[in-house]
Amino acid sequence: MSVGYEVSERIATITLDRPEALNSFDRAQYAAFAEVCARFKDDDEAWAAIITGAGERAFSAGADLKDMIPALMDEPAKEGFELPPTIMRGMYIAKPLIAAINGYAFGGGLETALACDIRIAAAGAQMGQPEVGLGLLPGWGGTQRLPRLIGESLAMEIMLTGDPLSAERAYEIGLVHRVVEADALLDTALEVAARICRNGPLAVRATKSAVTRGMQTSLDEGLRIEQLYFERLAYTDDMREGVAAFNERRSAEFTGG
Repeated sequence: MSVGYEVSERIATITLDRPEALNSFDRAQYAAFAEVCARFKDDDEAWAAIITGAGERAFSAGADLKDMIPALMDEPAKEGFELPPTIMRGMYIAKPLIAAINGYAFGGGLETALACDIRIAAAGAQMGQPEVGLGLLPGWGGTQRLPRLIGESLAMEIMLTGDPLSAERAYEIGLVHRVVEADALLDTALEVAARICRNGPLAVRATKSAVTRGMQTSLDEGLRIEQLYFERLAYTDDMREGVAAFNERRSAEFTGG
């Protein structure tokens, strides 16, 4: 399989594994990534996931133009190819996702990172949305997620010029949350994931869902959504354990119940 999946201590590591092609998505890799996304979503043993790329050169260079683009073009003589649901489009995963950007993240590669909740980049990484240079647009969520993340004007500059950004510039504009040395990237991502996993998993998922849903609506509606999630958590075993642990001055042992 061209996408690896390993779980250790409640953290799934998802690895885009086509280093000879800069971990670009051909149809097989995209389908494998869809399967792994679904696997993580349904895996009760995994409370958070890190997505990274194999090798040292790339997180993902995006779509494999020789394979993916012809398959997506409207050619009546060929059978159509429909993309399966992934985190980029069609699949929502309430559990937290961390992108460990270890090199080039262009086009669909950056859009994969944008679909994550936290983005950590290695020093020297480059990212961008170069699709307009091919006569295309960012079609795996870039036109929608990037403006929501960094604002319309900055997103427009990135998408309309197609110029790459350094990791440091990406940090300056809020596209990534941290920049670390390449040899510390995965350890840093694991530390963040482990810190998240010490919290109540239901609370973590409810927080992510409240933010995600609330950002798509008005403040008043968002506050109503927040209240609904709060009320759902108020009667869970995890909430009772968390309060008891606080009062007893010990570490909570959450089960997700």
